[in-house]
Formats: sequence, structure tokens, C-alpha cells
Amino acid sequence: MSVVGARPQFVKLAPVAQALAGRAEHVIVHTGQHYDHNMSDAFFTDLGIPHPDHNLGVGSGSHGAQTGTMLAGIEELIGETAPDWVLVYGDTNSTLAAALAAVKVHVPVAHLEAGLRSFNRRMPEEINRVLTDHAADLLLAPTPTASEHLRSEGLASRTVEVGDVMTDVLLRVLAAGAHRPHPLPEVEGTDYLVATVHRPDNTDEPHRLRSIVEGLAGLDRPVVLLAHPRLRAAAERHGITLDVGALRLSDPLGYPDLVAAVGRSTGVVTDSGGLQKEAFLLRVPCTTLRPETEWVETVDLGWNVLVDEGFERLGEIVGRAAPAPTSAAPYGDGDAARRVVDALEQHHAGRATI
Repeated sequence: MSVVGARPQFVKLAPVAQALAGRAEHVIVHTGQHYDHNMSDAFFTDLGIPHPDHNLGVGSGSHGAQTGTMLAGIEELIGETAPDWVLVYGDTNSTLAAALAAVKVHVPVAHLEAGLRSFNRRMPEEINRVLTDHAADLLLAPTPTASEHLRSEGLASRTVEVGDVMTDVLLRVLAAGAHRPHPLPEVEGTDYLVATVHRPDNTDEPHRLRSIVEGLAGLDRPVVLLAHPRLRAAAERHGITLDVGALRLSDPLGYPDLVAAVGRSTGVVTDSGGLQKEAFLLRVPCTTLRPETEWVETVDLGWNVLVDEGFERLGEIVGRAAPAPTSAAPYGDGDAARRVVDALEQHHAGRATI
């Protein structure tokens, strides 16, 4: 049983579902954490993911209410389907709810993208990933750094390093979409930036959000802001206009269009974890509006710069010299999903040793 509920998880699910085909029965549960078409249904269509077997339709809500509702629904489905594994993805409320539901009824849990750490306990995602790692039976780590984090927390015996499944799907999408039309009618050519802002630390405090918007609006080229529903709601609540200056407002894109838009751009400005890594894989410079990142390799290799204050300097930071070319592949070779399925089969066969 795979449990997903948010955009990054749909992307990770795609290569796993493909790798599981013909090797195991695969039940897909969609919690409904993201329920907008562009944040949910379109990803299943664009990435060729089988339609979910179950959709809990949870929708938005406070962390506690959302997680609790998911937990109850997933527990019921586990009872009905009796899976050998519950596979959870990433760091959302869907991840934690599924892990808790499974361990409480003694069904093994595997955590894909285990071991990532921002070391910022203000982030709900950090709490979700730490608790899930310590509850899970099998930890599928994407990088050596993630494996080292798990080892330092006493979890080495449960860890298998498999690579990053988002690399799998990005390489597949690139190969299939070499001649894809330009996905952004808001701009022409390639001299533009792609931006996303959605994390609570950046959207919930009016002064901070206004500073970020003003910094983006003052840049020297068009900035296509892919406006997550959280951002639109926060801006309206705070009385902040998003479509000003250099900013061009757009709805979120389906994954193939997102890859095409970022790949043709001159840079990315984001607070998203996944988009930092996608920018690196596409060799597009990234500026991250956070004090830390889980994907430290992007910073170490010079393709990502962290900015947590002084957003009036975004022009200087975004216009920095191009990073040094690199052939480094810290996120694997595009075969991570097969290794995930191998690990599930091997550890199922030897479950007494986990």
C-alpha cells in the first residue's frame, strides 16, 4: 500500500508504481491532502500513475485535524486490504498519519526519502520526517548524507540507500518531453525566473511575506510566480498584491510542464524542497528562501544559495555568477525505484531480521 496526498509524493509515486508493476499487487491510497486539480489529479494523468484505489478526500485543515482524520481513514483501509507493507513518501501529514496507522496495527512501514534533516523543528515537515523515521521498519535513504543522519540516530540497521526516485521521474520526463511547447504564456523566450512560495514561515507573517514579494517584484526580469493555494490565501488575508512589478502570476503547473518551465529559465527562487533539487538536476541556479535545506548537496556544489533575510538583495543574489559546471550525481542514476522494490521484497522475505 502506497499512501500519498501532496504534489511531491505524486512525483515520487510514479516511478515506484512503474517498478512495482508485475512484481506485486499495489494499492494506492490518496488522502486528498492536495485536492486542487493542478495539485493532484493532473499529476496522476501527466505521470501515467494508476488511478488511486481509495481517496479519503480529507482536504485542508489544521495539522491535528487533518492528520487525525487521515489516521482513522488509513487504519480502516489497512484493515480491509491487509498489506504486507505500507509505503510512505517524504514528509507531509499524510506520511506521518499513514506511518502511525500502520505501526499501531503492527503492519510494517517503509519510509521513502528517509533521513532528510533540516534541523529546524519549527517546520512541520521536520517533525513528520523524524517521527516517521523512528517509527518505520525500513528506511529508504536517497543520499549518503541521509544515511549518515539515520546512522547517527541509531537507525543504521533499518537503512537501505536506494538513491532519489525524483531523479528517476525527472530523467524520464526530460526524455519524453524534449520538444514540449513553452508552458508559460506569461513570458516569452528564456530570460525569466520561476518562483514558488508556500511554507508557513514565509506566508503566515505579513511583514515577511510582503518583503519577499517586494524583493521578487523588484528583479530585473520577469518572475513567474506559481501561486500555491496557501500563498494566494495568505496574500489575500494580509492585503498583499502578488501581481506587481516583475511578478507574473500563474497557477501551479503539472510536473512535465514544471520541468519544461524550469529547464528553460535562467533561475529558480523557491522555498520548496523538491524544486531545489529539480533545479540542480536541470543545472539551473536556485535561490532558496529558507535558513536551511534538506538537500545540502545543492548548496555544497554551488547551485543553491540560502536567503533568510534581506530580501531587498534578491537582485544581487539572483544575478550572481553562474555556478561552476559539475558532473556530480549525488541523487543517483535514475534507477532508485527498482532498488526500492528490491528492498521491499528482500526485507519482506526476511522480516524477522528487520
